[in-house]
Amino acid sequence: MDFFEYRQGELWCEDVAAVGLAERFGTPLYVYSRRTLVEHYQRLREAFAELDPLICFSVKCCQNIHICRLLHELGSGFDVVSGGELYRVLRAGADPARIVFAGVGKTEREIGEALDAGVGLLNIESESEARQLIELARARGRVPSAALRINPDVNPQTHPYTTTGRKETKFGVDLERALDVFRQFGRSESLRLRGIHVHIGSPVHNVGAYVRSLKRGLKLLDRLCGEGFAIDTLDVGGGYGAHYQDAEAPTAAQYAAAIVPLLRGRGLRVILEPGRSIAANAGIILTRVLHVKQSGGRRFVIVDASMNELLRPALYGAYHFVWPVATGELVPRTRAAEQPLAGLLRCDVVGPVCESSDFLARGRDLPPVQRGDLLAVFSAGAYAMVMASQYNSRPRAAEVLVDGREARLIRRRETYDDLIAAEQVGG
Repeated sequence: MDFFEYRQGELWCEDVAAVGLAERFGTPLYVYSRRTLVEHYQRLREAFAELDPLICFSVKCCQNIHICRLLHELGSGFDVVSGGELYRVLRAGADPARIVFAGVGKTEREIGEALDAGVGLLNIESESEARQLIELARARGRVPSAALRINPDVNPQTHPYTTTGRKETKFGVDLERALDVFRQFGRSESLRLRGIHVHIGSPVHNVGAYVRSLKRGLKLLDRLCGEGFAIDTLDVGGGYGAHYQDAEAPTAAQYAAAIVPLLRGRGLRVILEPGRSIAANAGIILTRVLHVKQSGGRRFVIVDASMNELLRPALYGAYHFVWPVATGELVPRTRAAEQPLAGLLRCDVVGPVCESSDFLARGRDLPPVQRGDLLAVFSAGAYAMVMASQYNSRPRAAEVLVDGREARLIRRRETYDDLIAAEQVGG
């Protein structure tokens, strides 16, 4: 389903050679495959078709307006967590009724923007936020639909920084308090509290964690209905995995096989919030080797991409497969399968930023490379460009979307003028 492949020793994105993309658009460069985005979205939609869910793409993982527009054209709604993300998807043509606004710290301005836009569902994360939403809705004469994000206290067995469903996290309302929240706000004339939201983290490869969290959520839902609350919506959240090393993530069908039976026949409006499972393997970063050097017992391949372009390795210790764009042999994309082969050298692939945490890969066996060679960093379609920064005053990279034999620039490379544009104030 991922349309990046080596043909006769050279990397292609769909029907465009990666070498040609680097020559045309420069490096570092984000490259996305339209066909991969479409395939991953359709696989998910087909897997959960029995529930007829509202699929809301998680904008936080890949926010380019052109990619949002593509997903909108496929029928996707959107999961947003800020006023800026809301602005993006509305500019992409999204139907406000198919937007879910989540986030633990929505500002008064952001809630007002969501109300004015007519967002379909706001996910409430605290009693304080419920009060604020009611006040703002009352002042505007609106009655918004909302769901309460509950914290099921389930360990999704992912990185602690991306775990959101344990009691120790900042997200949601404890199950023990959720019923009281409904009793306080569930019958307000200025708020239609019609659902619950369960999101336990990302990436979640343990399908059983979804089963445990949903069972706890459904137990609460049944009790709420028993007290007369009109609950018709269940936001299952997202967190579905992607392949970074090998085929470690369950398929869409495997997630659905565990989730669908729990919800079958309940008559609920089901919302899914996938992100990386659609976008991660739809993107790569092309980067050029600047220097190769030996320091002590380590060999460093210094490239023009950095933690500015891909923060995940520095932030999470995340693994991304890295391999030369032009090569006669592709090592399997799994750490376990990277067995020493003749001619390979153990390397750290690092960037030019002035931090020791600026690395893309450590301890990798790569063919000998030299100044000017191109490398590809795989599985960079999610949580890559969205986390990009201008640290060290480095302009952010360009983004390109490939569709068959065509490559289209969807975000230009920044210039030095862009670095200081917002600072041109005052006398």
